[in-house]
Amino acid sequence: MVKELMHDPVFLAGKSEEATKDDLAVAQDLLDTLMAHKESCVGMAANMIGVRKRIIAFVCDDGSYMTMFNPVILKKEKPFETEEGCLSLLGGPRKCKRYQSIKVQYQTADMKIRVKTFSGFTAQIIQHEVDHCDGILI
Repeated sequence: MVKELMHDPVFLAGKSEEATKDDLAVAQDLLDTLMAHKESCVGMAANMIGVRKRIIAFVCDDGSYMTMFNPVILKKEKPFETEEGCLSLLGGPRKCKRYQSIKVQYQTADMKIRVKTFSGFTAQIIQHEVDHCDGILI
């Protein structure tokens, strides 16, 4: 179900709790909401739809969608400076530091632990959404 976007910076600055199997519906709502905003958005975290759970959804380089539960960035390589916007925050793009390559540990929808390396724009999206989970606003 497509949800309304959260714009309250105080809520968005709160850290998200670990997600469980009970949060599968939240992940589906997040994915539905991301797809409804596909013209202007490439990734979302659950707090952007008002749920403080460590769940992110994003578009991969090949155009497919991916959902991660409890993502944690284990390794970052090749820092660079960039500017990013966010549907939840008013105003234009803001400067931030990102990494070209990241190694992420996460859980799948069936709660299996995976570790994968991402690079390029997909890595940048994941970093932005993990920041959301950690209460970090750009």
